[in-house]
Amino acid sequence: MEYIIAIVIGLLLGGGIGFAMRQIFKSRFDKLTEQAAQEAEVMKEKKLLEVKEKFLNKKAELDREAQAHNQKMQQAENRMKQREQAMQQKQDETNRRKQELDNLQNRIAQQQKALELRNAELDKMQKQELQKLEELSGLSAEEAKARLVESLKDEARTSAQSYINDIMDEAKMTANQEAKKIVIQTIQRVATETAIENSVTVFHIDNDEVKGRIIGREGRNIRALEAAAGVEIVVDDTPEAIVISAFDPVRREIARLALHQLISDGRIHPARIEEVVAKVKKQVDEEIIETGKRTAIDLGIHGLHPELIRIVGKMKYRSSYGQNLLQHARETANLCAVMAAELGLNPKKAKRAGLLHDIGKVPDEETDIPHAEYGAKLAEKYKEKPEIVNAIAAHHDEAEMTTLIAPIVQVCDAISGARPGARREIAEAYIKRLKDLENIAMSYEGVTKTYAIQAGRELRVIVGADQIGDEQIPKLSDDIARRIQEEMTYPGQVKITVIRETRAISYAK
Repeated sequence: MEYIIAIVIGLLLGGGIGFAMRQIFKSRFDKLTEQAAQEAEVMKEKKLLEVKEKFLNKKAELDREAQAHNQKMQQAENRMKQREQAMQQKQDETNRRKQELDNLQNRIAQQQKALELRNAELDKMQKQELQKLEELSGLSAEEAKARLVESLKDEARTSAQSYINDIMDEAKMTANQEAKKIVIQTIQRVATETAIENSVTVFHIDNDEVKGRIIGREGRNIRALEAAAGVEIVVDDTPEAIVISAFDPVRREIARLALHQLISDGRIHPARIEEVVAKVKKQVDEEIIETGKRTAIDLGIHGLHPELIRIVGKMKYRSSYGQNLLQHARETANLCAVMAAELGLNPKKAKRAGLLHDIGKVPDEETDIPHAEYGAKLAEKYKEKPEIVNAIAAHHDEAEMTTLIAPIVQVCDAISGARPGARREIAEAYIKRLKDLENIAMSYEGVTKTYAIQAGRELRVIVGADQIGDEQIPKLSDDIARRIQEEMTYPGQVKITVIRETRAISYAK
């Protein structure tokens, strides 16, 4: 509308359309210029206000930071003043204590001087008294002292000798009796079992037809079983029986269990044999560990290393002179606990040492060192206490005993191994030992008869009454005992009883 009005005005004024358009544009330009100037002024004022507001905000923020910094500085200054005051107080306190210490040292020095003067006076008085005593007694102080010392020595020597004699007499009367009492009580309080082990195991079968299946074609099955289990299998004419032979009881047990599974399953061939033997080996290893754990729990022994538990479990499959090693170890442990309690020692340590004393007999690898020494090394390796290690090492006198537990373990080991029925001996060696005992006694002059009784643990010697007198009997008994001890090897001890009999014979006619 505005443009139309401007064009009309231009035409009326005679300027034409172009003039009218210029007037329109000029008017529009002036208006836009004025509007732009107004907007620029507004924007300028707005920007100035924003800048001013930012300036004021920044200034306020800087003022706050400066105020906070001043507060921190003031606090730090206050702390420094407090520390200076505290230091000053400490310095004053130190000076005061130093002054008190100086005063105390001065007083001590004065008292020490006074004490020295008093000691000098006392020494002077003592010398004067000694001089008076020497003048009255006619002896010097050194002579009187020497005489007094000699008299006290004589009196003390006499009293000590009398005391020693009394103790020796009492010990001779009671020591043997008390020792026997403790050993007997220990043996009576521990229940024992007799177990005999062999080097062969007899495996019973239902019928002899199974033997052929076990042997296999051209002996393949039996050779595979022997190679896998490490045993020798004897299949002979013995009815319904197969003999498994090996010095290692663990291998014999593995072979026995494997045979049982193979026969029950019915499939017997080399591949199956190897699979079953491997499976049984794993089962036996688990049973060994379980046996060791159960033994430790039964005996109340805690904190054993897992490897020692496994070694204890392996004892179940070992024997010594026909005596099961695990049963022997359990028996020895119980004996040690009872004897230690009787003697007032720690029964738990004694029981632990008794259980572990023969762990050197079940090595995982072949060794040439004695089993006591090897067992001590194993115990030390698996962090057992020094007294336990020493008891294991010394139970066969292969090491010096340094604790009271060591002789207890040695004695209880001998009790367990020497009791009747504990161990099996070869018949020839047993008979030879009895004959050697009798021959040693018969070699003495005046001996008429000898009898080895109680499985060789007692030797009774009968002498002629006309050849040996009563006063010679104790010496003969000691001589025979000493010679047996030097020349023979035997379990436990041998009692020698010498009998002299006088007979008066007459006849009534």
